Amino acid sequence: MSHLARARKVFQIEMAALRAVAASLDERFDQGVERLVEALARRNKVVVVGVGKSGNIGRKIAATLSSTGSPAVVLNSVDALHGDLGIIHEGDVVLALSYSGESEELTHLLPALKRFGVTLVALTGFPKSTLGRHADVVLCCRVPKEACPFNLAPTSSTTATLVLGDALALAVADARGLKLEDFAQRHPAGAIGRALLVKVGDIMRREGRNAVAPLTLTVKEALLVMTRAKSGSVAVVDGRGRLVGVFTDGDLRRRMADDDDVLARTLREVMTPDPICIREELLAAEALRIFNERAIDDLIVVNAKHQPVGLVDSQDLPKLKLM
Repeated sequence: MSHLARARKVFQIEMAALRAVAASLDERFDQGVERLVEALARRNKVVVVGVGKSGNIGRKIAATLSSTGSPAVVLNSVDALHGDLGIIHEGDVVLALSYSGESEELTHLLPALKRFGVTLVALTGFPKSTLGRHADVVLCCRVPKEACPFNLAPTSSTTATLVLGDALALAVADARGLKLEDFAQRHPAGAIGRALLVKVGDIMRREGRNAVAPLTLTVKEALLVMTRAKSGSVAVVDGRGRLVGVFTDGDLRRRMADDDDVLARTLREVMTPDPICIREELLAAEALRIFNERAIDDLIVVNAKHQPVGLVDSQDLPKLKLM
């Protein structure tokens, strides 16, 4: 088997594993979400514990929970028996990860955990395992096979556990009413933080860099406006200055193929009416969403009167460290 064929085979096996786990979800998933929501409403936390590869996956799930407004910490199963159990308080939810459900380090910890009055939610491939029998809620992540050719190395199972943990975290966030502003507070740094804290008005091109022209202007005259603004588009406005259309250099190239008189046409004749636009007080993250979903290069910014006051050029986003 070639390297490329092997890679595709791994993808096929792991995607099949995810489909299998998704199909097996039942009311126990709802129970798990409800237990977490109830604990977090009491200002308790989620304690994630796992061993080996499951421990690595657990750290990612804990990070996803915390970043989406559900406080979570990671407990090392070995250190827990030597004092770190002090991190646990009555009413917490312990999210325990073990695909076999028989990891020795984890099963030794179970009696001590239960004495703390916690809710134990297990992510395991074997609900009847030691972990499954001790758990209050079992979320099954059983997969048909590992992607490893010997069906031994944790591959499909760890992927399925990770996705199940992500599903749990996001379902809890949705149930708790997570808002974009809440997410922004937890991501003040990096590209995510900038996109969530910066407003459209902070990043848009203004005045001389914002090409605006009336409906009656010819394409030739509009090109001069675009050139002076160093812009690839022009916002077209009516007599009251309200946005009614847009004309881009891409529109020009397409029309020149079959219209020899395009330069003499008015913008009214060639513009794209009712273009996509955004308000300046919205978050830059909303502009990013529109660029990703609508496959456009320029986004016109309007005020409350629907007058163009700026332009967000997708080419500016990397320089602003927003992509």
